[in-house]
Amino acid sequence: MPSLKRLLPPFLLIAITLFYAARFVDFSIPPFEDAAMLMRYAQHLAGDHGIVWNIGEHPVDGATDFLFMTASAALIKLGLTVGQSVRGLGLISHLLTVLLVYWTNRRVNRASVLFSFLSGLYLAVGTGLSYVAAYFGTPFFALAAASTWTLGLLLIQKDDSPFWLSLAFALSGLVTGLIRPEGVILASLILLAVVIMRGVKKSISIAVIFFSVFLVLGGAYFIWRWNYFGYPLPNPFYKKGGSALHWDSATGSLLNTLRLCLPMVIAFILGFRSRETTKQTLAYLIPILGFASAFILISDEMNYGARFQYALVPIALMSWTQLAGAGRAGLGAFSSPYRDPDQLSARERSAHFIALIFLCASLVYYSWFQNCFLTSYQQTCTTAYERDGRYEMGKLLAEYRGKGYVIATTEAGLIPYYSGWDALDVWGLNDQFIAHHELTVEYLDRHKPEIIMFHDYYSPLVPPKLTEANLAQKWFGMTIKLKDYAEANDYVLAAVFGDSPYDTHYYYVRKDFADSKRLVEQISTMKNYYYPTTGKKSINYAGFPEP
Repeated sequence: MPSLKRLLPPFLLIAITLFYAARFVDFSIPPFEDAAMLMRYAQHLAGDHGIVWNIGEHPVDGATDFLFMTASAALIKLGLTVGQSVRGLGLISHLLTVLLVYWTNRRVNRASVLFSFLSGLYLAVGTGLSYVAAYFGTPFFALAAASTWTLGLLLIQKDDSPFWLSLAFALSGLVTGLIRPEGVILASLILLAVVIMRGVKKSISIAVIFFSVFLVLGGAYFIWRWNYFGYPLPNPFYKKGGSALHWDSATGSLLNTLRLCLPMVIAFILGFRSRETTKQTLAYLIPILGFASAFILISDEMNYGARFQYALVPIALMSWTQLAGAGRAGLGAFSSPYRDPDQLSARERSAHFIALIFLCASLVYYSWFQNCFLTSYQQTCTTAYERDGRYEMGKLLAEYRGKGYVIATTEAGLIPYYSGWDALDVWGLNDQFIAHHELTVEYLDRHKPEIIMFHDYYSPLVPPKLTEANLAQKWFGMTIKLKDYAEANDYVLAAVFGDSPYDTHYYYVRKDFADSKRLVEQISTMKNYYYPTTGKKSINYAGFPEP
């Protein structure tokens, strides 16, 4: 019977998570714009074309979730669809992370069943399933990060640090870094926390094994990827990183971390109550604050639902119980410090029990409430983003798949994935030349795109203001270059979709190819182009005269 009692909490966590997924998460939505980029890479890799953006071109590492992409491609090879492979990996990873949070708190931290269960429940109803619904691999990275932290906690508790545990810790850290490049930073910070807690002398063998694994296996991967892609770092880093520090990204990252982990902050404050716990608190803060601060290196674009910081949530959930001393029974944690819990009256016990239930419900509600902040334009807590005309456009253009047509676009997610066209990502996240040299007219001439599509904040009714300050903004300058190129080369302005003339999608179609006239007609008369920020049917401003 005791074994059945031990199995009941994790079983309930799985059941609640699956019920929550089925009842409260919308899996009918198409991929989020940015998630569709990785799906395109996984599809091409599964088709034996290599890690390429366009089939037949040189490999490019625009999919920064490297190991997630390769795992998805392997599942596609086994017969799953792209969507099933991506979402399946995400869902399984989320379930395993929920269980790992419970197990680590219960078995490693020796926390009570109540607080261990609450920690798992907090993660279960948080933003993890929203990432799965949007086709992101975020829970896959979170699972690797959580595994590395669990192994780090085990190393902290064991004086002898057995070889197998040190090796498992190093390999888990390597996997974390192979999933996303910033995982190397996180794994290194976790190692630093272990060293601080154990002391330098007791950590030498752990550090040697860790760095040996990273040097040999990680080094072999690094050399391979440099040779395969032609550059040492993922392509988006050159576009989003540059040579500057992004202070706004660091601030946003820290605020995202605070918002996602806010209830656990109380435990970290309590951790400074004594000299012994202060050392532990500072060590546990190193991977959390260090990783959140590391985003000063890149811009914050594409950070759907604070997904870049989400891996810190399970780490915080596996840390707070030790710092708060939640090893006693739940009622004991709320009892008076001057009286033994057993001496409480029935009335006092009832009051404490009700207070505890309300506290648990509040924490669960707070975690669920984070699903209301997945996008800046989110209108309801149940739907992160509305119907998207780019998805409908991608399906329309799929009719012309295989004809060698090229679309040059700033929106390199849904349209390229669903159309199957060769795509020129003019912002450069999936194009090595543009990432390193910016977009040029000569580069556009080399590709001669049949369609030019871009997103900006002007229209025929609200013409762009070509001031020096505006043109100095990279996005605005890029779209003006595309607009000027299209008009100079006699493209037809088929549509300027938007539910406001201040925020629009431009579609230019080249005149001199077989399907030009038909495409112009189909695009210009498209009735179901919903604008992604509002979900409203768009107006085609292309027919409006300029003021």
